[in-house]
Amino acid sequence: MKKKILIIPLMLWFVQLSAQQRPHYTQYILNNYILNPALSGIENYTDVKISGRDQWVGLNGAPKTCYFSIQAPIGKGDYRTSSTSFEVPGENPRGRAYWESYTAADPHHGIGLTMINDRTGSFNRFTIDATYAYHLGLSPTTNLAAGFSAGITNISLDKTKHDFSGSGDPFDPATSVAINKEINRIRPDLGVGLWLYSKNYFIGLSAQQIIPQKLSFTDDATYVSKGRLVPHLFLTAGYRFLLGETVNAIPSVMLKYVQGSSKNSFQPEANLKLQYMDLLWIGGSYRYQDGYAAMAGFNVSNTFNLGYAYDITTTALKTVSKGTHEIVIGFLIGNKYSGKCPRCW
Repeated sequence: MKKKILIIPLMLWFVQLSAQQRPHYTQYILNNYILNPALSGIENYTDVKISGRDQWVGLNGAPKTCYFSIQAPIGKGDYRTSSTSFEVPGENPRGRAYWESYTAADPHHGIGLTMINDRTGSFNRFTIDATYAYHLGLSPTTNLAAGFSAGITNISLDKTKHDFSGSGDPFDPATSVAINKEINRIRPDLGVGLWLYSKNYFIGLSAQQIIPQKLSFTDDATYVSKGRLVPHLFLTAGYRFLLGETVNAIPSVMLKYVQGSSKNSFQPEANLKLQYMDLLWIGGSYRYQDGYAAMAGFNVSNTFNLGYAYDITTTALKTVSKGTHEIVIGFLIGNKYSGKCPRCW
């Protein structure tokens, strides 16, 4: 039985070599920057996020993802309140005054850095990217940002985990003649993005891993089935509704395109976040042909916030999976205001 459990994630990885290759993020609404470099510098402060995702708990070798991201503005002289900034002390950040007084940000730059590590079975993927964006005002209440990310990806294969027989010899002709070692492949990584945002909506389009590349761990010329790194496209949109003087609703959708990831290569997902002031929020999401998730979070002072999500899969893996846990921790540095907490989407 243990042998079968070990083989499952290995098979999943080889399927993903021509399908979904980047990690899922249930709480993308808390950090759209991890998907779109155009958000570099969108805040009025330095935004730091740390996240951990333990997928399909109970399945040996299931995906485990963690990331660190940091982004900040450059040359941003205005500190007006916005959909992502802090409240001004004494004002209600969720009331009607926010809509009435909103103004677009002045043109400015943004920079950032992301580090992502994703492990599935014997495969590990580490990506580090630097990002840059420029934010331009299109109207008194609307901004358009364009950005790009550039870095490297290291994909490694730990062959010591391929000894399914227990003999101590992890020899596998499909992954070269070498035994008992880790094989590494380093590839360049490039991404681009656009982000249109205003007082009550955002629309984003981004592409990750836009350089198609071959990926093979074998030195056997007769082994003709080779993997490829394929581009990932993300279309994201959201809208904020005022439900009262203290409660907002932010529904959002994301449409992901990855060639070969499904019957039509598209995977949509929907997300709903209900937020009370700048203190507490709850939400839920649905990912097509994958599952459902419940989310909740809170903000502490003007420096710290926490979000948690629990996913339940509707796929055949539900018979062995105990769900997926995801946590996002945020630190906000250099905020001008001394309000209670950030006004993130």
